[in-house]
Amino acid sequence: MFSLTGKTAAITGGGSGIGKAISLLFAKQGAEVHIIELNAAGAQEVVDEIHNSGGKAFAHSCDVSNQEQVLAVFSQIKNIDILVNNAGIAHVGNLEKTTTEDFERIFNVNVKGAYNCLYAAVPLMKAKGRGAILNVSSIAAVVGITDRFAYSMSKGAILAMTLSVARDYLNDNIRCNCISPARVHTPFVDGFIAKNYPGNETEIFEKLSKSQPIGRMGKPDEIASLVLYLCSDEAGFVTGCDYHIDGGFIRLNN
Repeated sequence: MFSLTGKTAAITGGGSGIGKAISLLFAKQGAEVHIIELNAAGAQEVVDEIHNSGGKAFAHSCDVSNQEQVLAVFSQIKNIDILVNNAGIAHVGNLEKTTTEDFERIFNVNVKGAYNCLYAAVPLMKAKGRGAILNVSSIAAVVGITDRFAYSMSKGAILAMTLSVARDYLNDNIRCNCISPARVHTPFVDGFIAKNYPGNETEIFEKLSKSQPIGRMGKPDEIASLVLYLCSDEAGFVTGCDYHIDGGFIRLNN
């Protein structure tokens, strides 16, 4: 079950964290993996790890907010079965603490970046007669998170785009779903805490961990497993859905 043998997958932000876990798992399941990543060195490290395990992978240095670069990358890949829109950045601040520059930076990467990749990939999937798309949203799209104004905006847009693409391309045999993780322990989280809460790293990590009713942050491998299912043929009857993978955050927080 959940074999991706013979399939080609493009994964944005696949050089670290959740994206890296997805890239490694997809390669293990037989996919040819194309990592689309601003951090070229990080992407190449993951590609090397996949090659050392007998898998097939390629690294593409690309700024997803730049449509010209994105189209150029997808013109090289050509044959694409799966797109995972995972690339994203964060911002801390409420409305009054979000500058125009902050807002536009988040929008350009998180929203426009996903749009650019959808714009490039969907015509290729239509020509092939099938495709599976997985967008990474967040619990911030459906619940209020303190001091996450711009970030929440961007993830709400991801959810809305997911539903629109799922509806518009039903007859093209293209499925589109999204996942909404709560906090997941990645190097990004560690760096985020160190930058914003210097000297209080341990305390803040514990606080953020316990904000999930299950009592801890998620693991990248756990997120990757859900993504694998949604992109596999076993999920052929699933489209237009948002899956909360949140340790009970949305439904069990009282």
